[in-house]
Amino acid sequence: MKWTEIKKPILGLAPMADMTDSPFCRIMREIGGADVLFREMVSSEALVRNSEKTLKMTSFVEKERPTVQQIFGSNPEVMARAARIILDKYNPEGIDINMGCPVYKMTSNFNGAALMKDPELIGKIVKAVKTEIGDVPLSAKIRLGWSDPDQFKKIIPVLEENGVGLISIHGRTKDQGYSGKSDWNRIAEAKKMTNVPLLANGDINTPELVDEVLKITKADGVLIGRGALGNPWFFYQYKNPEKNITLEDRIKMIKKHAKLHIDFYGERGIVTFRKHLAWYFKVDKIGENIPKIKEFRSKLVRVESLVEMEEYLSILLHKK
Repeated sequence: MKWTEIKKPILGLAPMADMTDSPFCRIMREIGGADVLFREMVSSEALVRNSEKTLKMTSFVEKERPTVQQIFGSNPEVMARAARIILDKYNPEGIDINMGCPVYKMTSNFNGAALMKDPELIGKIVKAVKTEIGDVPLSAKIRLGWSDPDQFKKIIPVLEENGVGLISIHGRTKDQGYSGKSDWNRIAEAKKMTNVPLLANGDINTPELVDEVLKITKADGVLIGRGALGNPWFFYQYKNPEKNITLEDRIKMIKKHAKLHIDFYGERGIVTFRKHLAWYFKVDKIGENIPKIKEFRSKLVRVESLVEMEEYLSILLHKK
């Protein structure tokens, strides 16, 4: 998969920790619309230590292709070895380097967005990984900067010089976290200076905003994160704006997603599926007025079994 060969705009699902796993990506593929799925980040250190749990996180089924696996770490050699392990085991269409995660657990160990403070280290990591993976596409996800929103201007040339073929940029700094607004105008500045495809990320919460962000940024595509949580129809709706997703459609897909999740994680997987239920039933995700939906949602996110979840969903449909 060459980024330059994907029809513009490129529509990508963003890598999101604990969310963009194999079950969720299978649902995304069944609904359709996305050009590429970026899988949740995994630790390079854990991979080279032969962590079975971490390796399983990178597994996927053929229907999910094309898929790109994101890795994080700050040791160039370890990052390169981790990329090779993933390619040898599952052979995804690409490897992505996380340079944008703002959470303390990551940055305190100089992972994620912390890398943006050290362009020289970024260059070493990218070069090491690219040397290891050869012709396999390498991409990187960054933010505007650590605290300086113009820091990306120093980072982008380093990424390109060392072999990155696609850049995704979130329009906030690490210090902003997810507060304030994504600066689409600065993403436009980033686009002007890039020689490789660039994807815009941040605050593209509804399909209707895709064209707006593309118009402002002139980006080659978008990377959709939280906009797709609770709404795996995001890309489908962008391409088919006349299509309405009914409550019946939503419940049918939730049941299918839950079963895939439990098949992947085991019976207690219903507990970790609650986070998806919380997103599926956010008021702004449903798209229609359902009486006492918040009360219903609070019960749903405490379910202990698949049967209990299905009972609640049946009650909701019956009340409607």
